[in-house]
Amino acid sequence: MAEKVVLAYSGGLDTSVIIHWLMDKGYDVVTLTIDLGNQPKLDEIRERALKIGAISARVIDARALFVEHFVWPALRANAVYEGVYPLATALGRPLIAKLLVDVALEEGASAVAHGCTGKGNDQVRFDVAVGALAPDLKVLAPVREWEMKTRDDEIEYAHRNNIPIPVTKANPYSVDENLWGRSIEAGILEDPWFEPPEDVYLWTKSVEAAPAKPTYVEIEFKLGVPVALDGEELTPLEIIDRLNKVAGDHGVGRIDHVENRLVGIKSREIYESPAGVTLIAAHQALETLTLSKDQVRMKNRVAQDYADLIYNGLWFTAHHQDLAAYITSTQRHVNGTVRMKLHKGACKPVGRKSPDSLYNLSLATYDKGDMFDQRSAIGFIHIWGLPVRVQAQTQLLKDPQGPTLGLPGSYGEKA
Repeated sequence: MAEKVVLAYSGGLDTSVIIHWLMDKGYDVVTLTIDLGNQPKLDEIRERALKIGAISARVIDARALFVEHFVWPALRANAVYEGVYPLATALGRPLIAKLLVDVALEEGASAVAHGCTGKGNDQVRFDVAVGALAPDLKVLAPVREWEMKTRDDEIEYAHRNNIPIPVTKANPYSVDENLWGRSIEAGILEDPWFEPPEDVYLWTKSVEAAPAKPTYVEIEFKLGVPVALDGEELTPLEIIDRLNKVAGDHGVGRIDHVENRLVGIKSREIYESPAGVTLIAAHQALETLTLSKDQVRMKNRVAQDYADLIYNGLWFTAHHQDLAAYITSTQRHVNGTVRMKLHKGACKPVGRKSPDSLYNLSLATYDKGDMFDQRSAIGFIHIWGLPVRVQAQTQLLKDPQGPTLGLPGSYGEKA
């Protein structure tokens, strides 16, 4: 009896070729296609898998799971890799790995398989996640093993073996997509000097084609999670879908980034994430209103660690549990509404309000109603500057350079 393997199947070039390749190696292949907001033609994908030779083709709609358990936690953390990438692909991988393991156990499979290359980050994310969830399952990655070196080689293999594929040599991009964003690479994009052509983008308009007038959108948050747009309560999927359309229409969310991959190489990546970029900016703006200075600064440090953790495939770890507990605690009072201005590729917070705001107008204003006792600043400054004066008197004034740190001139003299 042949060993059974569950393959994460997107319906694209790599995984379509992998079905046939695994069959040649003697495996019975069960495909698993997971809808994370990226699969409008699920029936077509299922039929393609069966036509190639899979013994079963399973489909799971995991969009709600994806948002609730992966996207929203990342949003609450303000997780952005290297300052620009909202981690759409990276966030989808641990969920796919979890569902792969679940189906493999249900099917009695001895292995799971994926279509990741040996040069990318996704192989690490899948392999490490499966190892954490089901250490006894084998993980097969045919792209790391077979003789084919290029996408053209795979296309030729597909043609020779009558494998239906959705790509041609004229359309060589490698695209991964879910509701949080699109990732595009390969082809002419591999030259970082080359400006991406417009056909790379699907969700966003160019700045030139974007409307001349801005659009304003009000985003309401509860406990750090968006719950309404322009006063209308919506489901998480509706919020993301609507913002992808509205922000994308204004050219928001285009990212062209030379990225440091986990495996040690640099890669030129093109991303689109209109909703992600807009919601993260809005969430950060609300936090400036509802978190203390120390909370904001600490959370910024945690956000970088959290983004790295996601990018590096360490979702199913104790370290993640610890960081998530801190982030959840910080969101207890992140409630309120942010007004975002979308215009010509930019999204900016132009208004924010919260029932839990730490902003006190009577303390901040210089106008009528000022309740701040400015005389109290005298004592505050005296105490605050005390250690500076003590050190200056006992050490720095005796130093030839003094506290001027090498600036020209000396005390009591003009420079």
